[in-house]
Amino acid sequence: MATQQRGFSKITDVVATWSNIRQLIRGGDEGKLVPVVIPKDNRGIGWLVLLFAALYLAGTGAFSGGLVATVTWVGAALALVLSVLSLWRGSIVEIEQGTTGIRSRYGAFTDTLSPGRHYLWWPWDKVEFVVDTTTEIPYNAPVVACPTAEDVPLKAIEFFLKFRIDNPIDFVRTIGAGNFDAVLSSAVQDAIRQRARQVRTEQAYDLRGSDVEDMQATLNRQLSKYGVQILGANIPDVQLPDQYQQHLSTRERVAKELGAYEREWELTRKQRIDNLSMEIERAKKTRDAKLVEVNAARNQARQDVARRLEEQETEAQRARGEIEARGRARLTEAQNEAKSRQRLGQAYRDNRAVLHYELARRRLEVGEKLAEHAPRPVVVRGGGGEQSALSTLLLSHFLPKMSSQAFSTGNATTRSEQGQGEDPVNETAQALGQAGGEFAQSLLGNGNTSH
Repeated sequence: MATQQRGFSKITDVVATWSNIRQLIRGGDEGKLVPVVIPKDNRGIGWLVLLFAALYLAGTGAFSGGLVATVTWVGAALALVLSVLSLWRGSIVEIEQGTTGIRSRYGAFTDTLSPGRHYLWWPWDKVEFVVDTTTEIPYNAPVVACPTAEDVPLKAIEFFLKFRIDNPIDFVRTIGAGNFDAVLSSAVQDAIRQRARQVRTEQAYDLRGSDVEDMQATLNRQLSKYGVQILGANIPDVQLPDQYQQHLSTRERVAKELGAYEREWELTRKQRIDNLSMEIERAKKTRDAKLVEVNAARNQARQDVARRLEEQETEAQRARGEIEARGRARLTEAQNEAKSRQRLGQAYRDNRAVLHYELARRRLEVGEKLAEHAPRPVVVRGGGGEQSALSTLLLSHFLPKMSSQAFSTGNATTRSEQGQGEDPVNETAQALGQAGGEFAQSLLGNGNTSH
């Protein structure tokens, strides 16, 4: 199968010359991923040979003369120039774009070299590793015989991820490319098997394209100490056992039949919906026609009701007019009666005032008459301050006459006013007569007593 043919990706490091570094990092080595290359030092001892040759020729030229000395000096200068050029050419180090060089001195890592040209003049300085630090390196890991939650081993689960080396010094110092391949393979298999344990066999196909952010986070926690970061991961393919594949084919066939039945049912349902829609439209048209008839009947009923209300309003206005006319007539009659009674009362009040006036005038006349006929006291004085027998005799003789005259005068006045009813003047006259009689009797009694 394609998954088995491809197999696990292999990560390794190789030793190569500076001219092969680009090809190894970009294309790999015989199907293997090469994120780390150990470059060969191209510096040799040729510049030392040329330097010793230049010194030898210079010494020979110093001890010789003539044409030999000139030739030896020229040869010494040429050897010196070639020695310097060899040293300059061997000190040039060119780091490829996207990679990082790790510089060492006496075998210890000192720093990193960025992409570009660098010069290493001292022979104890060298580039130990060239590490790819920008490329997202793809890694394929098909894991076979992954048991599910029911302990059913799946044929294979293919896991694909991309990683990048962020810290080249930690990577080459801590683990290296060869060991990293084993660690990454083990971590990926463990993560995939844990994920397979969480699903049932019939749901294994759901792993394809599922969310694996938790697996990516777990791998990052495990590999971050090596200076590696996982940039992405997914499960592109899952292969079930043969028996489950047969079951799956059966399920797919059943699903297809179910889909055909569902499509047929959908067509039938749409046809029924269309028929129901037509029935509903016809019912709506019938309802609209009936609504028109009902509205017409309602308008006619409203017109009849309005006409009847108008007739009843006219009848009510006529009855209201009759009632108002009768009411106005009764009101006028009542007002006339009230005015007549008011006038009668006014006349009665005027008559009472006249009567009171007459009574007051008569009271005055009676009082005047009573004053005229009232008894007058007779004072008889005797000598020595005491009443004599003669005064007592005269008093007893005149008093009865005076009393009889007063009573006769009062009775005559009373008889003259009896035709006009009881009056306070008569009562006053009677009271005065009674008072005069009582006074006379008291005088007679006093006279008798003194006598």
